[in-house]
Amino acid sequence: MKVLAALALALAAGSAAAFAPAQTGKATTALNAFADELGAQEPLGFFDPLKLLEDADQKRFDKLRFVEVKHGRIAQLAFLGQIVTRAGVHLPGNIDYSGHSFASYPNGLAALFGDNAIPLEGALQIFAFIGFLELNVMKDSANGAAPGDFPGDFRNGFIDFGWDNYSEATKLKKRAVELNNGRAAMMGILGLMMHEKLGSDMPIIGQL
Repeated sequence: MKVLAALALALAAGSAAAFAPAQTGKATTALNAFADELGAQEPLGFFDPLKLLEDADQKRFDKLRFVEVKHGRIAQLAFLGQIVTRAGVHLPGNIDYSGHSFASYPNGLAALFGDNAIPLEGALQIFAFIGFLELNVMKDSANGAAPGDFPGDFRNGFIDFGWDNYSEATKLKKRAVELNNGRAAMMGILGLMMHEKLGSDMPIIGQL
């Protein structure tokens, strides 16, 4: 439970800036500078409860936004992974040379922690792959990579999928949708993890 609490705090810190009810007190000049940034939108407005943007410059804001977008994308994949695997959909074949199938391992946190968790070698491969993505793929202008047009732009001059064909208004709308979906997914996956530890029986997902 301590691990889950620490994870919840880390994700909250990454997305706290520009994601909370509108500020009621007197805002500083530094905070006002970010009041019109993407994500500070109705009906929530802009607020920085952890003072992450106090005396911050644009570079600091972009770094925090990069973290928020990346965590949101990971959380969306994690939430969908929970839904799909608990519906009985698993990768075909075996996970190791001993003949253990992907479907033979439990879903959710139990796949990583517990008596029936995947072997240590499998977990190390997962973390190694994540490290590779972190160092070589998940980089943008906020991380020193070029030519990222905005925080979270992981194209790195290679992957595009027609993004440059959209109008600026459409790009802004799509980025806002992704940001909000990521925020919802961060709360959603943390809720699933907590309920799994509590042993809850949830609609659609079933017994955790």
